[in-house]
Amino acid sequence: MATNRRVARVAELIRREVSQMLMGGIKDDRVGMGMVSVTDVRVSGDLQHVKVFVSIYGSDEARTQTMEGLQSATGYVRRELGQRVRLRRTPEVLFVEDLSIARGAEVLSLLSQLEAKRELQGDAIAAADLDPSDDDDDDNEYDDEFEDDDEE
Repeated sequence: MATNRRVARVAELIRREVSQMLMGGIKDDRVGMGMVSVTDVRVSGDLQHVKVFVSIYGSDEARTQTMEGLQSATGYVRRELGQRVRLRRTPEVLFVEDLSIARGAEVLSLLSQLEAKRELQGDAIAAADLDPSDDDDDDNEYDDEFEDDDEE
């Protein structure tokens, strides 16, 4: 069993190497359909399995095609990792699509919509407060009622 420090170093090294392979090593046209970046790499404690989390920017069809291309390129990626990274055994590689960036962008979009809606409501309230058609006499009548109750 490798130490946590070694596992983290191996994960960082694999992340760097897979990123370089995505830039120019993988010749499958499907991988180039969407912009792909490695967001995280998780290595098992025995260094036998690697999950490579990738973020794919593009349409749903491009993301699907890119994931299919990455799945078919796992053999190539594993062979290249065996040559580039000196380990006793080359780990099994599994590509997983990371949707956290897309979810984050969606949440940011919803927050900005909410902020814009609140600003519109705030402007409407401010405009209503400045509207001269309001009668302030109603407020005085309300105050007069309370003064009458105090006198009794």
